[in-house]
Amino acid sequence: MAAALPPDDTHAPRGPLARLRELSGAQRALLLYALALLVGVLIVPLLVWVVGNRVLGPYTQGQNTHAGALALLQDFFVGLAHGSAVFWAVALGPLLIVLLLQLFLRGLRALPREGHG
Repeated sequence: MAAALPPDDTHAPRGPLARLRELSGAQRALLLYALALLVGVLIVPLLVWVVGNRVLGPYTQGQNTHAGALALLQDFFVGLAHGSAVFWAVALGPLLIVLLLQLFLRGLRALPREGHG
């Protein structure tokens, strides 16, 4: 009997975490920033709609007194297109939070550690 060859893993499908580890630091950072921007443009406005719907009542758009989440997204994109600072603050909020968190963590790493000297 012939000895069995080890399995060839070069063409085996890799999971998303394995593919993420293969990216460079800059590529991972760009992916994180893109995800934060996507969250700010799509998820946060929908969360605003959900909370506003519960607290303030139905979202209205013109004569439509019960406009849904898609109507709010449409109005949100119109606000972005017109350059409204409030809409851009909502859209860029998650990205700003990620950047501030990274800055804070870099500052923590730069502090001298006690007991090492």
